[in-house]
Amino acid sequence: MKTAVRGVASETTTCTLDPRHVLRLGRNVLHREEKSIAEAAARLGESFVEAVRAILNCPGRVAVTGMGKAGDIGKKIQATLSSTATPAYCLHPVEALHGDLGMIQAQDIVIALSKSGETQELVSLLPALRGIGCAIILVTADPESKCARLADVVLDIGNTPEACPLGLAPSSSTAAMLAMGDALALTVMELKNVQPEQYASYHPGGALGRHLAKVSEVMRTGSDCPTVELEGTLSDYYEAVMRAPRRAGAAAIIDDTGKLIGIFTHGDLFRLRPGMIDPQRTSIARIMTSDPKTARQTDRVAAALHTMQRYRIDELPVVDEHGKLAGLIDIQDLVARGYSAFDDQ
Repeated sequence: MKTAVRGVASETTTCTLDPRHVLRLGRNVLHREEKSIAEAAARLGESFVEAVRAILNCPGRVAVTGMGKAGDIGKKIQATLSSTATPAYCLHPVEALHGDLGMIQAQDIVIALSKSGETQELVSLLPALRGIGCAIILVTADPESKCARLADVVLDIGNTPEACPLGLAPSSSTAAMLAMGDALALTVMELKNVQPEQYASYHPGGALGRHLAKVSEVMRTGSDCPTVELEGTLSDYYEAVMRAPRRAGAAAIIDDTGKLIGIFTHGDLFRLRPGMIDPQRTSIARIMTSDPKTARQTDRVAAALHTMQRYRIDELPVVDEHGKLAGLIDIQDLVARGYSAFDDQ
């Protein structure tokens, strides 16, 4: 069979795979990487405590550096630190040696990654970093290496064989480096007592941002939240929803103190028997839904969405700690913001 690759014809053969063999190979890789992480965990000791203490007490930022695949792992560690309330940035060793050292301050801490500890670019860079005054944390498989002798703290991940069938491609070592980076970042995060609200502030977009958003961020307020007083009529409901600048599918029923008493929706209106209701005389209190489901301003939007889905309602009143109306969540607004049936799970 011939296939074209970038316009060039080449001969290929169809490969017949034994599923059991393929699965065995995949599991072997995962088990080898699992072993490397277990080895790193077994070597965790006082140096890890020192590294965590240094990061917690750091008055500057954390710079993460490494070459090749170790550098790629470093990018993920930097991202995890930054998203968990520890300001961090990536530093490419070669670029640092050619001018980027200017971004580093003496109060910064450097996390350097090198399996061998002999990476020439790091061997050249670390003395310059020490000269600036930075503390250096090294993640390595060789605590006796040149880089280790230049570091203040050495985190030994162990020297387990790579999962690569040739024993060459970084795999087990990078898995252990990544796990060690997570251990550092998340331990620091827990000791800083980072709260969900703080974490959410670093993730305003995407599914994660939606999951962490508060009801107060999406609810309708003011004239966008139609209300009818408890003594009002069905005609008052018509007027309230028509006055709303945005299309409204419900109005909250409140007493003279602003406390939520009930809700009346377009769905309720359609369920009324035609010809049997006089809008001018029909009391809204008689046809409203009393004691409706509600949310609080500090609730997660995902929790409010779960309530709406569970009870099949399109509008959900929001109340304060005293039961007074604060706003209204409309399912249209949630859909427009990208919420789906899975965001509450």
